[in-house]
Amino acid sequence: MSLVRTRTRRGVTAALAVLMTAGLGAAGAGSSNAKTAAAPQTRQIASSVLGSDYKITLTALRSTEDQYAASVRLQVFQRADGAWKESDRVTVGDVDGWFWYPLTGRGAVCAFSTASTEPAPLTVSLLVTPSIGCSDAAHYVVKDGRVYAG
Repeated sequence: MSLVRTRTRRGVTAALAVLMTAGLGAAGAGSSNAKTAAAPQTRQIASSVLGSDYKITLTALRSTEDQYAASVRLQVFQRADGAWKESDRVTVGDVDGWFWYPLTGRGAVCAFSTASTEPAPLTVSLLVTPSIGCSDAAHYVVKDGRVYAG
């Protein structure tokens, strides 16, 4: 009987230790979420490297005011001193003019085409919603590391 009580006490002690650790972990996660709430959630949705000249990325930025809204940032990077350095950025469409979930889900990028020429043409079309479909294509030109409406 003494052996059973010892095992039970050890089991209860171990279970309490696990629960306390989980509780402390959740409390710590809550405090870190308060800090990250100020910064918008981001997700890269497309990227292309054009030779050794340019790297172009599309990133979804979740709105800090409306949990369902998002913006899309198009960034151009140029190679300098062995690393990619941002040379320009523009917003695709309106600020908070997209929906976060379709934009970060499957099939979000309807068209993202680039070419390794100077100037480099760039076309972007994104999913508005599954029922609406894709946006009209936005055309840009990347010249000397800068983005221009095309």
